[in-house]
Amino acid sequence: MQNQDVLNTVVEKAQSWLSGNYDADTKAAITAMMEKEDKTELIDSFYKDLEFGTGGLRGIMGAGSNRMNIYTVGAATQGLANYLLKNFSDLEQISVVIGYDCRNNSRLFSEVVADIFSANGIKAYLFEDLRPTPEISYAIRQLGCQSGVIITASHNPKAYNGYKAYWNDGAQLTAPHDTNVIDEVNKIASVDDIKFEGNKDLIEVLGEEMDNQYLDQVKRLVLDQELINRNKDLKIVYSPIHGTGVKMIPAALRKCGFENVINVPEQDVVSGEFPTVISPNPEEPAALEMALNKAIETDADIVMASDPDSDRLGIAVRNEKGEFVLVNGNQTATLLTWYILKKWKENGMLTGKEYIVKTIVTSELIKDIAVKNDVDFFDVYTGFKWIAKVIRELEGEKKYICGGEESYGFLPGDYVRDKDAVAAITITAEIAAWAKDNGKSLYDVLQDIYMEYGFSKEKMIYIVREGKSGADEIKQLMADFRSTPPQTLAGDKVSLIKDYSKLDAFHINENKHEAIDLPATSNVLQFFTENGYKVSVRPSGTEPKIKFYFEVRVPMNSKDEFYAANEKADAIIDNIAKDLGI
Repeated sequence: MQNQDVLNTVVEKAQSWLSGNYDADTKAAITAMMEKEDKTELIDSFYKDLEFGTGGLRGIMGAGSNRMNIYTVGAATQGLANYLLKNFSDLEQISVVIGYDCRNNSRLFSEVVADIFSANGIKAYLFEDLRPTPEISYAIRQLGCQSGVIITASHNPKAYNGYKAYWNDGAQLTAPHDTNVIDEVNKIASVDDIKFEGNKDLIEVLGEEMDNQYLDQVKRLVLDQELINRNKDLKIVYSPIHGTGVKMIPAALRKCGFENVINVPEQDVVSGEFPTVISPNPEEPAALEMALNKAIETDADIVMASDPDSDRLGIAVRNEKGEFVLVNGNQTATLLTWYILKKWKENGMLTGKEYIVKTIVTSELIKDIAVKNDVDFFDVYTGFKWIAKVIRELEGEKKYICGGEESYGFLPGDYVRDKDAVAAITITAEIAAWAKDNGKSLYDVLQDIYMEYGFSKEKMIYIVREGKSGADEIKQLMADFRSTPPQTLAGDKVSLIKDYSKLDAFHINENKHEAIDLPATSNVLQFFTENGYKVSVRPSGTEPKIKFYFEVRVPMNSKDEFYAANEKADAIIDNIAKDLGI
């Protein structure tokens, strides 16, 4: 389609909004876009409908069919409501839980969602104020609801908001419900199909009682209470980065026995503007800068932060020089998995029926830890809904211990079915207490793990491409990697290519194809070399990015070789990136 054709289609769709049953502010915003000489904003706002994907909605807030607003949120909710009414027609009362984070319009969107569900005869449990995503997942299970919705764009920049849909197990939608809900959402042909007039009798507010039940579950994850009691004065700096963890995470730490939780007052301010950071992402060093300064000022032992909806954590620990260094998502998942398995073993909790889970782009070191401890292991796609799917399928047969992914998400215990920074932060604090009890830092513990299991260095690089042209460019990059895959990476021969879009693993040296045993296809490519380098390439499902995940294993025979191993691995990753043209 030529540019003029695109513009004609966009203008026609915008005109339909101007003549449709939309509010005055929305129409004024559309008119302003149409009157601008530069039509880029108009095109980006209307060139497509904001897609309700398998993870829900996520997009920039504003007027238009490709933006987050009460109408796109309304269509998603009406479609989900229609599916629930079909799927649970035998129930006397269908019910859902609704939560939201600190973002601009999150409260508004959550109230719209509650009104639409109630207008369709579905009982809506709406949290009284912002709450962590994992608590909403917990509440769905605790209240016996059939579904749930969380209004959040996680760690995206402030212009974004999102909508995540959950099923009755507290997990995000998987097959067949994901595609079935998408079908129902796509059937909403007009704003007039959406029932906006709520029934207040079917909306119930959730508050402190649910908080306390959730915190009680977090407390049950403690693996060594006496250890915490001995180290209750561990100095923990915590930042919610303006988000939902502001009350619940300090409360969880104190409930588990940690008495010295130090806040960062400027970042305790709940705000969708995220005034102290460019991006509210615990992966970004700048997001932790204020917390690190507070830790230096107070001589703290550890720094921890959560993203705006409190499902992901970032941590910083002291190195041998006493300087704070950031721990990446792979290292965090490795530390947590190592400690939890260690304590389960010491506590006599391993019976041979336990397992852990990680995602395919997460460090292979975690698999090695599981194998050495005789614990079953599963690899799944990126996204905690896949980890939750394994938990659901094995419920009653095997015991889930923990699961993690490189993007700073971790889930200990199965009472929540999504990543849980509240619980992960409390266990990380327990590991820091264990390290201190043994005259170590978490940095020392990480090096001990490398000595036992081998050194691994992971890094993620992403390329951002906004709008329609960006989406086209990302699509072309994936096509190019498939048609012309690299033959070598950093001078090492590529020996295995996994294409998850076809569930095909091609062993190059043997010229042999074999099927990948996963429940669905996904737009992911992986390249493995003869020396064990691993590169994963995938477009983000929630942001306008294409992501490259690198993992390099190099020899490390003593702790003295740690920095040399790091430098060697960094150099290899740099060379691989150059080979890939990024």
